[in-house]
Amino acid sequence: MKSLREIKGGVCAPLGFRAGGIHCGIRKNKDKKDFALILSDVPCAAAGVFTSNLVKGAPVVVAARNLQNGKAQAIICNSGNANTCNKDGIAVAEKMCGLAADIAGIPADDVIVASTGVIGVPLDIAPMEGAIGDLYASLGDNSDAAAEAIMTTDTVPKSVAVEFEVGGKVCRMGAIAKGVGMICPNMATTLIFITTDVKISSAMLKKALSEDVKKSFNMVSIDGDQSTNDTCCILANGLAGNDCIEADGADFTALKRALGYCTVKLSRMIAKDGEGATKLIECNVSGARSVKMARGVARAVIKSSLVKAAMFGADANWGRVLCAIGYSGEAVDPDKIDVSFRSAAGDLPVCKGGSGVPFDEDYAKSVLSCDEVQININLNLGRNKASAWGCDLTYDYVKINGDYRT
Repeated sequence: MKSLREIKGGVCAPLGFRAGGIHCGIRKNKDKKDFALILSDVPCAAAGVFTSNLVKGAPVVVAARNLQNGKAQAIICNSGNANTCNKDGIAVAEKMCGLAADIAGIPADDVIVASTGVIGVPLDIAPMEGAIGDLYASLGDNSDAAAEAIMTTDTVPKSVAVEFEVGGKVCRMGAIAKGVGMICPNMATTLIFITTDVKISSAMLKKALSEDVKKSFNMVSIDGDQSTNDTCCILANGLAGNDCIEADGADFTALKRALGYCTVKLSRMIAKDGEGATKLIECNVSGARSVKMARGVARAVIKSSLVKAAMFGADANWGRVLCAIGYSGEAVDPDKIDVSFRSAAGDLPVCKGGSGVPFDEDYAKSVLSCDEVQININLNLGRNKASAWGCDLTYDYVKINGDYRT
């Protein structure tokens, strides 16, 4: 088997990983799971990237500290409360690590902790203390349950898994994610938990993840607000039996390819499920002098509230795209920019060399009314390209966030 292929199983697809998710009582709705655990049978090489927001959730602080040695064996997470801006937040996050450690028989500093939900409300450890036994008992091939337990305003769980080959050995990678609001990342985004049975050093795993998020999760924007709790981590337990990846080469390239497949697919899922969204918007930039330029332009367009609102209204207002490119901070030449919109309904050129081209408004409406729309931009300055993902800005986004806490 040489090619990468998608499989089922989420974070439980790789050998030696179990997962579970239950309702413990943090969330009022008993039908919504709010407590998740992912556990490897053996210790793992581990790496993580976190929010660069100066206001950080307590779990981010504790998880980053626990990952300093490049090792972990479990991930514990709650939804419904972010455990952020609380005086006892660090102590509660540490207690969550202790709960997982005690019941699994592993060191507490081998546990990655995460929380998501409302900010500024104290997180009571009692419901988790009372339910940790049930959570541990739920462990098995239950990636979907864990994915549900980390959701907040998500409408669907987000999961992916792939099978690929490293050094002649069949390997697997799986991932789950949550996040549909307060998403404009810089380092990672939302909560993303990735598992693999590849054998790899902690240093190379960290290198792979750090490089990948720049072109995947960091290219997602739902609303321009950077979260306080962004956490993206990966555990690699080595049970696939390949020779340990300790340097660049074909094996490392194979792992990065699998990682990129999973992260881009999750990035698209996150964007499509944005709070109140009706469509996925993908901005593809080509012809840039540098990757930095391509990414800067793509992110500026996908973050623009005016562009997002136009996409909601299926309005081919391409001037808003040019406007966003202009304030991106990148040294583009406005007189060389081409723009088109594309969807399952067809392709619509709207701008050539920085000026508008005639188009049929009814046809434009049909192109932009599909649930996935591409904004394709050619800067005509070089060979570099990048993509970014977002969603339209709708009335429901305001409704969801107008009473999020209450």
